[in-house]
Amino acid sequence: MSAPSFTAEQTPRRTTHRAPAPRRGSRARRSPDKPRRSVLLTVLMGVTALYALMPLAWLVINATKTQKGLFGSFGLWFSGDFALWDNISQTLTYDDGIFVRWFLNTLLYVVAGAGGATFLAVLGGYGLAKFDFTGKRAVFAVVIGAVAVPATALAVPTFLMFSKMGLTNTPWAVIIPSLISPFGLYLMWVFAAEAVPTELLEAARMDGSGELRTFFRVALPLLGPGIVTVLLFTMVQTWNNYFLPLIMIKNPDWYPLTLGLNAWNEQASTAGGQPVFNLVITGSLLTIVPLVIAFLLLQRYWQSGLAAGSVKG
Repeated sequence: MSAPSFTAEQTPRRTTHRAPAPRRGSRARRSPDKPRRSVLLTVLMGVTALYALMPLAWLVINATKTQKGLFGSFGLWFSGDFALWDNISQTLTYDDGIFVRWFLNTLLYVVAGAGGATFLAVLGGYGLAKFDFTGKRAVFAVVIGAVAVPATALAVPTFLMFSKMGLTNTPWAVIIPSLISPFGLYLMWVFAAEAVPTELLEAARMDGSGELRTFFRVALPLLGPGIVTVLLFTMVQTWNNYFLPLIMIKNPDWYPLTLGLNAWNEQASTAGGQPVFNLVITGSLLTIVPLVIAFLLLQRYWQSGLAAGSVKG
């Protein structure tokens, strides 16, 4: 049987589908992998970075100057004499090494106050996120209200209360108020609600695990980024705390670094006082070094903790 033959008019034609040509004036679509560049945003971020780094640059530069060089040179450039190491040595030995005592006091307040505040925030945030009880909405309202209240508004009532108990002019007057961190509690509440699956806790309980063991063995490892974030916030708050120690402590031996450096700065305005502005600047530089190191070492945990709850898995 012969194959069918077709004439020219009957021969089927293949149709090719071509993509429509792009219209003139239309912009090509950007790949989702390539972020859109904005000159305005780049300029704004550059100005913000300059604003943030300018005080730090001024501090580093002027810490290399002598007392005379501070007033005889431009503030944002070095003077003839490089006196950084001499300034550090004088700062650590001035007035029988009182700076070292202030540093140890600040370290005590941070370890006891910020560490305790972080621990309490972890316990409270986990309990509020994973347990239901009567009055939970009221507790949420109290926590949000406490976050909105500035710490300076509570300083005077706290002083009057501690004065009645005889705790003023002692380290407890700084440590005990530092144990309360409403923002840290709220942050751990939000983080625990997203980071710790309820099904995982129920499985651990079905296997016979108690609540304490479930918390320390199951939930606590998952709360690592949130714990580091709260710890950094409370550590910076306690390290830079000025107003609370100012009204609570009168003995210079219990001063933190913030009060001690301010006392050195005010020496120039007292009768017969010796100005030590170069030591104040160098001491300020030494004060921020531990915070910078802590942020650099814990940066990845801190970033992941801040992103908690932004995207649900």
